[in-house]
Amino acid sequence: MRPIEPTTLSIRAPRIEGDEIILTPEARLFLAELGHAFSPKVSELLERRRRIQERLDSGVLFDFLPETKAIRDGEWTVADVPHSLRDRRVEITGPVDRKMIINALNSGANVFMADFEDSSAPTWANLITGQVALYEAVRGSLRHEDASSGKHYSLNEQVASLMVRPRGLHLPERHIELNGRPLPAALVDFGLFFFHNARVQVERGVGPWFYLPKLESHLEARLWNDVFLFAQQALGMPPGTVKATVLIETLPAAFEMDEILYELRQHSAGLNCGRWDYIFSFIKKLRRDPACVLPDRDQITMKQHFLRSYTQLLVKTCHRRKAHAMGGMAAFIPIKSDPEQNRLALDKVRADKQREVEDGHDGTWVAHPGLIQVAREIFDAHMPGPNQIERQRDDVSVSAPDLLRVPEGSRTEVGLRHNIRVGVQYIEAWLRGLGCVPLYNLMEDAATAEISRSQVWQWLRHRAVLDDGQVLTPERFRQVLDEEMHALRVMLGAAYVDGHRFSEARELFERLSTSEAFEEFLTLPAYDLLLNLTE
Repeated sequence: MRPIEPTTLSIRAPRIEGDEIILTPEARLFLAELGHAFSPKVSELLERRRRIQERLDSGVLFDFLPETKAIRDGEWTVADVPHSLRDRRVEITGPVDRKMIINALNSGANVFMADFEDSSAPTWANLITGQVALYEAVRGSLRHEDASSGKHYSLNEQVASLMVRPRGLHLPERHIELNGRPLPAALVDFGLFFFHNARVQVERGVGPWFYLPKLESHLEARLWNDVFLFAQQALGMPPGTVKATVLIETLPAAFEMDEILYELRQHSAGLNCGRWDYIFSFIKKLRRDPACVLPDRDQITMKQHFLRSYTQLLVKTCHRRKAHAMGGMAAFIPIKSDPEQNRLALDKVRADKQREVEDGHDGTWVAHPGLIQVAREIFDAHMPGPNQIERQRDDVSVSAPDLLRVPEGSRTEVGLRHNIRVGVQYIEAWLRGLGCVPLYNLMEDAATAEISRSQVWQWLRHRAVLDDGQVLTPERFRQVLDEEMHALRVMLGAAYVDGHRFSEARELFERLSTSEAFEEFLTLPAYDLLLNLTE
């Protein structure tokens, strides 16, 4: 264990190979300065979220903010992005392990978003090895030798542009303390990457660029803008060097898109439709309202009015402000074993990307390299320029009731069982340090696990009637949970026990689904388990 540093920053973790590259005295000092400057504000903003939720629970409805109407009505635009960030038609995302980084940068996508958030489990080893890998990737020296296959991986001469997503403001990094308190994980992820790589990226004209997750207000965007200004000044860079895209993946953020762009206008690289987290946020924020109980997850498609409204409003807002409007994730994985199922899955991807480009999006996300060509062909056919920011969507008119319309559909036992299977298996993998998990021909991350457990909680809380006419009770839920765990045990055999964490995952999923109080993020209690199990 490392001793407490003179800066009052302490690293409470075992040594990891390569950490001397990342945790230099200068980098630790930079983290301490970030923490001193911004940790109190992060705590204040999290407390503000709690107070807003109390008002929502009491029956107050979302609406556009009257105090920021002048910003929404005003004529202003964001600053231009660098030429190398103008064309983002296909972006691929994934965790920060060496092989993934190399394959994604070599994939032919325009952008790779290296993700410390929903597709990475925050073990200390994952954090440090991910930062080391990105340090080498920025300098073009990243290599990987696959021990099982003996295959060698290295970067091509031409690679995708790199963007980095730090963890959300709500997450702590308990291995790094300032004055005895964990630093916000967002400051750690951003701070370590920026400190080591920003100058090199600026010299090469390819960064530093970021994605910002789970913002809930323009005040949180203002915090990030202040962080950028602070970091740029510390490294002697002009304001506006950093560019950041905000994921609009929470319901409150959908009501403040103009304001979020305005706060970050010097550093903005647009907005992105984080559809899966957005569905989770819809459930979470409206959780006490029995009129807002959602149908099965697979019925909540982009054709539902509340999602259609939010994505079109995002395009209209971004293009009015001369900013990129990025589309959502295609989570399908190519199904090599079943050509017909693979064809049907690709048809869905094509339809989704066709909708996005026709709506005016300037690019889209995929989770697998096998989908890059499909997405590129569709965007190339309909978007001959680097983007379509010039296309205004004055035909779009979205009101608060549009954003709050509850999706239509049924609640079924099939949907309940799917939620249990996905939720438990994802949590189990996460507890083993894996944050991006292929399940049932989809690449699942923390967002879809959040939908699974929050939907079960909502159905139980409001005694939802399933398609067989019976109310979902805690007793019925536990019976179905027992049956699904037995099915997993049979399917996996000895692997169910050997090296797996199904007991802990089942307990956590059950606790989150049946507790009286709603847990804001499953990754918070899961983090406690992760630390106990892996360190």
